[in-house]
Amino acid sequence: MKLMDYGVKPIDFQNPGTASRDAADGLTRRSFVVTSLASGFAVASQPLLAQAITTDTKGLVAGEVQIPVAGGQIPAYRAMPAKAGKHPVVLVVQEIFGVHEHIKDMCRRYAKAGYYAIAPEMFARQGDVSKMTDINAILSQVVSKVPDAQVCADLDAAVAFAGASGRADTRRVGLVGYCWGGRTAWIYAHHNPKLKAAVAYYGLLSGMKSDIKPADPVDLAEQIKVPVLGLYAGIDAYIPMEVVDRMRAGLAKSGSGSEIIVFPNVNHGFNADYRPTYDKGAARYAQQLAFDWLKDHGA
Repeated sequence: MKLMDYGVKPIDFQNPGTASRDAADGLTRRSFVVTSLASGFAVASQPLLAQAITTDTKGLVAGEVQIPVAGGQIPAYRAMPAKAGKHPVVLVVQEIFGVHEHIKDMCRRYAKAGYYAIAPEMFARQGDVSKMTDINAILSQVVSKVPDAQVCADLDAAVAFAGASGRADTRRVGLVGYCWGGRTAWIYAHHNPKLKAAVAYYGLLSGMKSDIKPADPVDLAEQIKVPVLGLYAGIDAYIPMEVVDRMRAGLAKSGSGSEIIVFPNVNHGFNADYRPTYDKGAARYAQQLAFDWLKDHGA
């Protein structure tokens, strides 16, 4: 599958189809496949559109860091205000393309808003998606093999790393996730009730359950206690509106104060400014909603 089709055509995420032979064929079986972040955009996310946004680092401390986790370290991108003091934390959770330039840019945008923003490479043990050319390969050979328990543990480790830096206020932690990371927002909110708030951009609500992903967000909706803002697309081929309605019904019983907003006439990936489904108006409005949601809930 090519980028132009991603988010536009339906796909079975448990059986994403035949993957082409590419860089994944050469993956070693070390504990950590990815030990440092790639520069630029992931190969599978190209061709890039000229509208891609680049946020500067003026007034920031930004760059790659290494987070201690079970069995070693994973790379992450961190951006925070250069001024002294402790800043609220926002965990920035990647799309299926890994921590590439767009996710790094999202960290810088949150840092400009006063956050200690950190994006761990969540696929570090399973594969280097930055060099893979085919979306089906990414889904079948890497994404499907990442356990939810590992994801939650690595995000816990990112919070601990931020706290140990002396520059983060870990009493005020929020999370924002995009696509794959949008699903993770719901899963982590269920895992960590101390999270102040989360924002889920068009994260799958069903269809990914497996032995290593024991529950879909729609299964957990009634149990979530963290306020989560879901930002969804009205013409998303991956997320049927009937599933969104089921999620809303569950959240209404949770007492979490979570909400889901559906943007009409936009598609999956409307925030991804380097992709063809980007919608500038929806992205800007959603970004302000995300900032306000985190701030209003103490993150």
